[in-house]
Amino acid sequence: MTETGSTVPRRQVGRLLRQLREQAGISLMAAAQELEFSRARMYRIENGEVPVRKHDVIAMCGVYSAPGHITEVLIGLAAESKAKGWWHAYGDVVPAWFELYVGMEQAASHLRSFAPSVIPGLLQTREYAEAVFRKWHGDDEEAVANAVAVRLERQSLLSRRLPEAPRLDVAIDEGVLRRWIPDGYGMQKQLAHLVNMSTRPNVSVRVLPFAAGPHKAASSGQFTILEFPAVGTASPEPTTIYCENLTGALYLDKLAEVETYESIWAEIDASALNQSESDDLIRMIIEESDG
Repeated sequence: MTETGSTVPRRQVGRLLRQLREQAGISLMAAAQELEFSRARMYRIENGEVPVRKHDVIAMCGVYSAPGHITEVLIGLAAESKAKGWWHAYGDVVPAWFELYVGMEQAASHLRSFAPSVIPGLLQTREYAEAVFRKWHGDDEEAVANAVAVRLERQSLLSRRLPEAPRLDVAIDEGVLRRWIPDGYGMQKQLAHLVNMSTRPNVSVRVLPFAAGPHKAASSGQFTILEFPAVGTASPEPTTIYCENLTGALYLDKLAEVETYESIWAEIDASALNQSESDDLIRMIIEESDG
């Protein structure tokens, strides 16, 4: 897919157009024939896979007999959907499957992330990120440097003023804190950074200790729950679960899927140390490394 744009407005345009079509009692095939679109194009528009041109929005709203104010909202969202995110400047460094997540991350109002194996990207220091990416890129210093630059650029959303910075709640397994990188001092800096970040009003970093024992999240792997604000008068983008793997990612937003991960998060929340206890454990691990 060569056409790219701001992810959440694009998905909202598609979702709202699909709702208008269904409310009008028009099938996807009938709408495609009336608009002289291919069925594949209609499907991609409704799934938020491509940006939509203004005159296409007007034509679709006409076929669906949409009210004028809804048409205006969709025209505005369509314009936003064509805006390119900062990550496009990095080209191939950001895989196509990850572009969607970066766009959603930038648009989210609340992020909840469970980290069972590695510190989440939004909280990684340069030294830690370099150690992670060296495992992937080996001696390709340019690839490592570019990947680290993208990761650090992503973190600016936590301190932005407009739009308001999102809330970030992170639960980190104790094993992650004890899984050292080759640069010992760099790892100490990383752990201290977690404690410092947790002092921000919009950031919480809590530890799931070994003492918590087995739990439901043990079989879930790393995941992030993203929640979104309303855009204009449009309803918010649905809560989405992001699960990354070696070759791509899953984006889950069906109600049953979201409820499953919400229940897992509730167990993590109940089992994790509170903020003060988490900070104390992290400091203790730093001190142990000096001994």
